[in-house]
Amino acid sequence: MTEKKSKTTRTGAKGTKTGKKYLVIVESPAKAATIGKFLGANYKIEASMGHIRDLPKSQLAIDVENDFEPKYITIRGKGDLLSKLRRDAKNADKVFLATDPDREGEAISWHLLHALKLGEDKDVSRITFNEITKTAVKRSINEARDIDMDLVDAQQARRVLDRMVGYTISDLLWQKVKKGLSGGRVQSVALRIICDREEEILAFIPTEYWSLTAKLSDKNGKSLDARFYGKNEEKIELSNGEETDEVVKGIDGKEFLVTEVKTGSRQKKPVAPFTTSTLQQEASKHLNMATQKTMMIAQQLYEGINIKGEGTVGLVSYIRTDSFRISDEAYDAVVAFIKEEYGDKYVNPERVVYKSKGKTQDAHEAIRPTEVLRTPDSIKESLSKDQFRLYKLIWERFVASQMSPAVYDTLSVKLQAGEYSFRSSGSSLKFKGFLEAYNKGEEEDEKMIPLLEKGDSLKTIELLPEQHFTQPPARFTDASLIKTLEEIGVGRPSTYAPTLTTIQARHYVIKEAKNLYPTELGEVVNDIMKNYFSDIVDIDFTANMEKRLDEVEVGHEEWKQIIRDFYPGFKECVDDAREKLAKVEIKDEESDVICEKCGRNMVIKYGRYGKFLACPGFPECQNAKPFFEEAGVNCPECGGKVLIKKTKKGRAYYGCENNPECGFMSWNKPTGEKCPACGGFLEEKGRKNPKIVCSNEKCGYVKEKPVEEEK
Repeated sequence: MTEKKSKTTRTGAKGTKTGKKYLVIVESPAKAATIGKFLGANYKIEASMGHIRDLPKSQLAIDVENDFEPKYITIRGKGDLLSKLRRDAKNADKVFLATDPDREGEAISWHLLHALKLGEDKDVSRITFNEITKTAVKRSINEARDIDMDLVDAQQARRVLDRMVGYTISDLLWQKVKKGLSGGRVQSVALRIICDREEEILAFIPTEYWSLTAKLSDKNGKSLDARFYGKNEEKIELSNGEETDEVVKGIDGKEFLVTEVKTGSRQKKPVAPFTTSTLQQEASKHLNMATQKTMMIAQQLYEGINIKGEGTVGLVSYIRTDSFRISDEAYDAVVAFIKEEYGDKYVNPERVVYKSKGKTQDAHEAIRPTEVLRTPDSIKESLSKDQFRLYKLIWERFVASQMSPAVYDTLSVKLQAGEYSFRSSGSSLKFKGFLEAYNKGEEEDEKMIPLLEKGDSLKTIELLPEQHFTQPPARFTDASLIKTLEEIGVGRPSTYAPTLTTIQARHYVIKEAKNLYPTELGEVVNDIMKNYFSDIVDIDFTANMEKRLDEVEVGHEEWKQIIRDFYPGFKECVDDAREKLAKVEIKDEESDVICEKCGRNMVIKYGRYGKFLACPGFPECQNAKPFFEEAGVNCPECGGKVLIKKTKKGRAYYGCENNPECGFMSWNKPTGEKCPACGGFLEEKGRKNPKIVCSNEKCGYVKEKPVEEEK
């Protein structure tokens, strides 16, 4: 069906009158429940459950012969909901479309307008609010507006472009590689970045270098460490043991003289409130929370939580944003809170305005608590564990953002031993400032050195030469990949989490100890994309495409022109790949598990819930079983292998391979050793400071885990 497009959609009067019936449509029941508290009895709040119309899954649904017109249909299963919303709209005097305040939300409202057949005879308005509070919701009613077709077109442009790329390339990968694969515009760039980093690591050649530390003491017996700098104030790099030995011999027996002392202070500025990407990064680093889970919980906090004594309230502002801006009301509230809680000296002397790189969705604010007086501890009992942890992170970051800088006293010393020079420096925290509220890795380790004077002589306690080798670049984590995508301008706040989820769900990438590794399948797909769709995985090309798509949002570019410019070259690449690309065979990884039905070695396959073992004789032999990683120790009860298993909720535990004959099970990793006190078995307990404990709670045996076992 072809839609008639206009710049704006007709709306009625912005005010409301007592006695009339009003329908407010939002996306989710949770959001509906929260908003329902703020509006009167003549307001009915209903949820569309997300999009009501979309492109069908079974076909491209873009008419390339008719200027790339999209063909929208009602999403399967939403017929009854749509009928109900139509009845509600018919019975209402005025309809408010209150979907999220971004491109996606604007598009949902536009689709609702057409799907509900809200014609010229119906009074319809669009309302948006950055936070779900009584003040914000009521203000939005008074500031109702037309649907912004620039925002709608910006979403259509992305949806159509991503459908053309994803649908076409995925179909090609299904034909040439295997079923179930996909190739998207942003996910392909993310995969390339991970694969390129892996190539860098494999090609890396370590380079040797040395450091030399002198442990010294002053006349009062206070110690300090000084690092080798160079020869007679000229900096020298020590590249091998011979050069280092020469320096050691040159200073043997020489006294260390202080030639210069500098004292001073420096400031550490407060951190900005969260954007979508920085929230995902910090939640990954400090809460060990996957990006998809972070956004799911953040959405719950935004839409509303039932708080004891308050009812259902929205706890944070809108969670999809790349802006650092906060409202005047929020600023005034946080300054008053800081003065009351910490004191006047903790308030930053000037309002801190954080600048974003490039274009931002400045209609939004940064992610912040809707009410700063609603401290994490005051509502802890109303939140789940993860909701509390994420809310606490958001709340602390917001408060810290308007606090004073941290202040450090600094001391740096230059020393001379014969013809060789050394350096030593230290700092101590003088004023915590914003670190009182937020010190997630921001507070530096203090390194104190004694206060020295020029001409002082220091005694040598020990010289410590140490060999090092340069390290390859680190593999990406969720946090560092999101940061990189944001820096290069690929993707937008709403795309980071689904991109990471998709490349792992397709088994292009696996995660081990937070690090992302490309799989063989991922490398094959990446090679195909680089060889046949070089523009799609080209960072500059993709970043420029993002900029053009953003231009649609502000009305500077016509959305179909982007598609017209892109499609001809893309079609040539697709046709070339279909003709030249040979069928690629990727063999399943063989395990050492023997199929008990036919005797073959079972292979490792990937399913909806991760790895599983399957017989390669399928379909003749259809044997399959769960895949469990080995813990590396034997069962303390029967001697079989201990496997790492998971409960239905995903919690890891340790069980015997001979289950159910052997009933061994433990939440803690067994060590394979017996308890010297009672003869029971020992296991490792705790993550940050692991200890070796006896599994018999009555025994009470415990010892520290040896350091060498931690390496």
